[in-house]
Amino acid sequence: MARDVRDEARERLSALAGDPTLQGTEARRLEQDAALLHRLLAAVGHQSSGGPDPEVTPDDLGAALSLFEDMRSQLDRLETQVIIEARRRGLDWRQIAHYQGMKSSQAASQRYQRLMTRLEEIRQGVR
Repeated sequence: MARDVRDEARERLSALAGDPTLQGTEARRLEQDAALLHRLLAAVGHQSSGGPDPEVTPDDLGAALSLFEDMRSQLDRLETQVIIEARRRGLDWRQIAHYQGMKSSQAASQRYQRLMTRLEEIRQGVR
């Protein structure tokens, strides 16, 4: 999917961002975690340029690394929910594949199945 298409998607969806019902949702937590990671990397970048910012310790980096598995799970759940809603509203797998930047409807359907399997494994404590 081209960069400008993603920018258009962000603009289109940004109108929903002000919705107060989104506060405290998985999406909000994901956004907050991503912001924390961005702040860490900004501090590291500034630190390597010789600035006097606070020192980033190995424990800080470890804390950042610990966020990724939960973020992946959150993204998987969000993607699955959007796919379910897209299917409910009549999008076929070919259309979903197009929006996901995939070449075939089979690829999109298989991705959805993998996501569902992964989420079920997480729910059952297998992962």
